[in-house]
Amino acid sequence: FTPIFLFHLKTFMFVTLTVTIKNRMSASTKLSTAVKAICYLKDSYPEPKNSTEISAYTGVNASKLRKILSMLVKNNIVESKYGMSGGFILKRKLSTLHLQEVYCAIEDRKAFHLDVNKDLKNQNRDQLKLNEYFLNLFSDIQIDIENKMKDITINSIVKNINSYKKRIRSLK
Repeated sequence: FTPIFLFHLKTFMFVTLTVTIKNRMSASTKLSTAVKAICYLKDSYPEPKNSTEISAYTGVNASKLRKILSMLVKNNIVESKYGMSGGFILKRKLSTLHLQEVYCAIEDRKAFHLDVNKDLKNQNRDQLKLNEYFLNLFSDIQIDIENKMKDITINSIVKNINSYKKRIRSLK
């Protein structure tokens, strides 16, 4: 795993916050990829797009995209059409699709995965209390993140990006 936050005490107790596991996409990368794919499917609706076409648009490997898209299919966000003219199409309106729904569809782990030293025999009372503190802290942060994502629709993200593009064009 790739450590993002490392806390070290003189007693050699480590608390590591991770969001990336070796050979797996990080939570933020998977979420960003899923949103890009959803936006592309919205723009091409009702024409189905295959993973190669979506890959060309998003810049993400088609194999990784298929994994993400299959999770979106399982959660009724995207639909898969079979056959020669098959591919993926958007099943939900962006105005009713929240970022938290997409996140929960593609993530099998929380944004904050806390890996604490599990060797309880060698930990003193202070170490155990500190571990518990961080576990509770990151649990609260996870809840805050998910609640914030419930307030963000994919449509609002698209509007924000389009507004940014307009500002950039007006500066030229």
